[in-house]
Amino acid sequence: MNFVISSSELYAHLQSIKPVISSKNSLPILDNFLFQIEEKNLHVTASDLESTLITNIELSNVEGDGIIAIEAKRLLDILKEFSEQPLTFNINTKTFSVDVLSQNGKFSFIGQDGNDFPKLPTIKAGKGTELNVKADLLLNGINKTIFATADDELRPVMNGIFIEISAKEIRLVASDAHKLVRFKRFDIQTDVTSSFILPKKPASLLKNLLIKGANNILIQFDDKNAFFSLASNKLICRLTEGNYPAYNSVIPVNNPNKLTVDRVELINSLKRVSVFSNQATNLVRLQITGNQLTISAQDIDFSISAVERIPCSFDGEAMEIGFKSIFLMEILLNISSTDVRFELSDPSRAGIILPSEIDNKDEEVLMLLMPMMLNENI
Repeated sequence: MNFVISSSELYAHLQSIKPVISSKNSLPILDNFLFQIEEKNLHVTASDLESTLITNIELSNVEGDGIIAIEAKRLLDILKEFSEQPLTFNINTKTFSVDVLSQNGKFSFIGQDGNDFPKLPTIKAGKGTELNVKADLLLNGINKTIFATADDELRPVMNGIFIEISAKEIRLVASDAHKLVRFKRFDIQTDVTSSFILPKKPASLLKNLLIKGANNILIQFDDKNAFFSLASNKLICRLTEGNYPAYNSVIPVNNPNKLTVDRVELINSLKRVSVFSNQATNLVRLQITGNQLTISAQDIDFSISAVERIPCSFDGEAMEIGFKSIFLMEILLNISSTDVRFELSDPSRAGIILPSEIDNKDEEVLMLLMPMMLNENI
C-alpha cells in the first residue's frame, strides 16, 4: 500500500495519540503505531492494553488497503525534523518494509505484522449504553475533579473519576479520602441512568483530546469498557471494576458558619505561612472572627512559626479549624472564581469550599476537605 501525506499533519496526529504508549509495555508490539488504511482513510492506533487511542486521517492520494505496525519512536524522531512537505509512504505488507520518500531523501526501515497488534474490545451486544454530551461539559468536569483522584493500590475504585448519568444531570466525582470534588452539569438531555468509573490515565488522555477542540462527544460503554468518539479521534479504555463509595454521606448538610474570602489572597498567604508548618503534617490553623481570617503555622521542633491576617466576610460563631495546607491550596487552585466561600459546621467535620461566583448557571461545583486535629504538635 502507498499513500502521500503532509509531514506536519501526520506528526500532529501521532503526537495526539503518543501519550498512551507506555515506557514499560508488556508486549513489544505495543511500542508501535498500528497503521491501517481502509477506503482512503488512514487509522493510526496506539495502545497500552488498558487504554487505546485511535486517530483518523482522510487521504486524497492513496493506493491499496492494508495494515502494518511501525515503531513509534523512530517514526516520531523522523517526522519532527521535517519542515512542512508531502511525504510518500511505500509499504510492502508482505515483507513489512517501509520506505518514506521526502523531497530530498529516502528513509527505509522494517515494520511488523499489524495482525499481531492486540484486537480492540467491543461493546457487548445489547448491553451497551450510548449518549452524546457537549465536549466542554466533559472537559470542565475532568479539569475540576482529576486532581482529587487517589493513588491507592488497595482501593482501585478511588483512583478514577466516578461518572453518574441521569435524565436531569451528569455528575463527576473524585476523592482520595482527604478531599472530595463533586461536579454537576444540568444541560444534558438523555434517558440514560447509569454510572461507571473512568481510570485516571484515560481521563487525562481524554482531557488532552478535548482541549484540541470539539463540539460533541459520543460516549458508549458497558460494564467493562468505554468508548469516547470525537471528530477525528477515539479513546477506548478499560473501566475500573467495583462500587464507588457512597460519597454523599460524607458531605455535611448543616453548615451554619459561612466564610467568604479572596481566593488569590488566601492562596498567597497559605504559600508563605505553610513554609513554617511541620513538614510531616503541613498543618495550618485558620482562626475566623468577624471580618478577619488569621492563618498560622508552627513547627515546635525547629522553634519556627508564622502568622498572617487577611480580611474576610464571616457569618457565624468564631471558630478555629486546621487543614493540610497542600490539600487546601490544591482545591483553591482548581476554583476559578475571585472569591471562595467556606461552609463550616465545627472543627471536627469536613469543610465545604465553593466558588462565590457562578460562571455557568448549568454547572455546580462542590469541593470538600477533611480537617486536621488542632491539639497535635504542629
